[in-house]
Amino acid sequence: MTSSYLTLKNSVEHETEARRSRFVCAIAPASTVEEATGFIAGRRRLHPAATHNCTAYVIGQRVQKGDDDGEPGGTAGTPMVQALVGRGFSDVVAVVTRYFGGVLLGAGGLVRAYGSAVTETLDRAEPLGLVARMVPARLVRVSVAHDQAGRVENDLRASRYGVREVAYGPAVDFAVAVGDDEVAAFAEWVAALTAGRARVEPGQAIHVAC
Repeated sequence: MTSSYLTLKNSVEHETEARRSRFVCAIAPASTVEEATGFIAGRRRLHPAATHNCTAYVIGQRVQKGDDDGEPGGTAGTPMVQALVGRGFSDVVAVVTRYFGGVLLGAGGLVRAYGSAVTETLDRAEPLGLVARMVPARLVRVSVAHDQAGRVENDLRASRYGVREVAYGPAVDFAVAVGDDEVAAFAEWVAALTAGRARVEPGQAIHVAC
């Protein structure tokens, strides 16, 4: 994924109702399919008596999956995925638990109910400060001699850049998260900090919260 996107910092839950059926929606951050399926399994354990536990997750740019869990095909999982993508969210998983209220909603009613359950829950997340915007970045490797490592590490940790890893070998290597538009300025800053003795190598494309 090369563009910015929204995700959640923590899980959020909200309940809606449509013609006496209860729809309990829970949405959580999930950066891998394993995290998403783990959250789904937990929600199903929490609501074993529910009529349906319908699910959707969006991971990265390419993984989008919805599950109708017994509802008519395309009436639950797909509108849930569309609600997440339409709001610009990724690396998230949603579970909408339905307790049937005795009145059939029809295909159109189900699509609206499941999609609205997700969008209304996302609407609640933003005022709670749970939404994060993720922007493109690089994991930049900074290699310095051992005699410079202590001061460089202190200055890196005091800066706005995120130190992800420190490795000690023949040199000391720091993996630092740097916004795409700041890589050149970061390299210049490190060069000034180390009198040109550091080696700076842009690496893996990642996203960081802005």
